[in-house]
Amino acid sequence: MTVKRVALLTAGGYAPCLSSAVGGLIERYNELVPEVEIIAYKHGYWGLLRGEKIVVDDEVRANAGVLHNYGGSPIGNSRVKLTNTKNLVERGLIQEGQNALEVAADQLKADGVDVLHTIGGDDTNTTAADLAAFLHENDYELHVVGLPKTIDNDIVPIRQSLGAMSAAEQTSIFAQNIIAENGSNPRMLIIHEIMGRACGYLTAQAAEYYQQWHAQQTWLPSIGHTADRWDVHAVFLPEMALDIEAEAARLKTVMDETGCVNIFLSEGAGIPEIIAEMESRGESPEKDPFGHVKLDTINPGQWFAKQFAEKLGAEKVMVQKSGYFSRSAKANAEDLRLIKSMTDLAVQVALEGGTGVIGHDEEQGDRLRAIEFERIAGHKAFDISQPWFQKVMERVGQTVTPAADH
Repeated sequence: MTVKRVALLTAGGYAPCLSSAVGGLIERYNELVPEVEIIAYKHGYWGLLRGEKIVVDDEVRANAGVLHNYGGSPIGNSRVKLTNTKNLVERGLIQEGQNALEVAADQLKADGVDVLHTIGGDDTNTTAADLAAFLHENDYELHVVGLPKTIDNDIVPIRQSLGAMSAAEQTSIFAQNIIAENGSNPRMLIIHEIMGRACGYLTAQAAEYYQQWHAQQTWLPSIGHTADRWDVHAVFLPEMALDIEAEAARLKTVMDETGCVNIFLSEGAGIPEIIAEMESRGESPEKDPFGHVKLDTINPGQWFAKQFAEKLGAEKVMVQKSGYFSRSAKANAEDLRLIKSMTDLAVQVALEGGTGVIGHDEEQGDRLRAIEFERIAGHKAFDISQPWFQKVMERVGQTVTPAADH
C-alpha cells in the first residue's frame, strides 16, 4: 500500500500516554517513510468536523522525542460522538440535517488522508470504525489504526491500555501527600476519590502501588508517626458489593484505635445507590454526549463522606480527587515501553494496509496485534479475584464480595 498522508487525532479524557504516543508515531514514520506527510486534527473529532488541523512540520519531526517528556496532548482532545446528531447540532459542529459521518468523511477526502491513527478509548476507536465503514460504503478506502488509551484499563479485549499504569502511579503519589493530613485534626476521615466510572482498576492498582511505598517507609511510633495512620483502611470499587453498615462498624474500630480512617474510593462505587437516592427525590443525573452519567455532578466522594462521617464519629472529613492530577501526567518508564511497542506496530500495520486497534489480545494468548474493531468494547470489569488484588485487600483487612451485577 502506498501511503502519502497520515492523520493523527487524540480524543476523550486525557491519559499519561497521549503526548508520547503522538511523538512515537511521528518518530516511527520518520524512521521508515520520511516522505509521508503527517497532519493532526485539533481536539480530535471536533477538529475533524471543523476542518481544523495542524501540519507536522520539519521542526516537530526532528524533535518529536520531546513529546515523551510531557503529559496532556499537544494536539488537543474533546468528547465528540459522531453518531450523536442532536449534541453535534447543539454544539454547532454540524448543521441541522447533516450526517456527521459524511461531514467527517468529506473532510478526510478533501485532506487526502490515507491512514487515520486514533488514540483514545473504546468510544474513540469504535467511532473510528463507524467512520471507516461509512467511507468504505462510499468507495473511499481509509485505513484506521487505533491505539488504546484509558486510565481505567477497561477496553475489551485489550490486556493493558496505554497510560493506565502511569495514572495509577501518580494516584499513589497524590495519596502520599493527602494522607499526610491524617493528623490535621483528631478523628480524621480522608476519602481519596479516584477516577473509574465502571471499572475499579485504577483504584486497585493505585492502592497496591501505595502499599508498596508504605512498606518501604521508616516510622517513629513514639512521636505518633505510625504506620497505621498512613495506611489504606478501605478500598471501594464498582465490582465489589457495598455494605455500608458492616464497613462502618469495621472502620469505627479503626478510627477508635488509630485516630483516622483513609479510604481509596473508585468514583463508580455505589453509583446505583446514589442514583436511586436521587431519583427518590425526583432528580435525574446529568449525562454526557455518550450517555454516561456525569459523575462530577453527583459527587460520589461527598456521598460516601455523608454515609460514614457520623457512623465513624469523624470530627473532620476531607474529600480529595486525584483524577486530573493523575491523568495529565507524563508516561512512566513502563508505559513508555508499552507505547514504543504499540506505536511501532501501528505504523507497520498502517503501511501494510491493515486496520484495527493495537493491543495485547486477551482472547488470542495476549499476542500484540491489530484487534478487529468489531471486537472492541468498553467497560471491561476489573477482576477482583486476581491474586495481587486479594493481597491488597488482605492488608486492608476488608472482605471482598463481588457486586450482584459483576
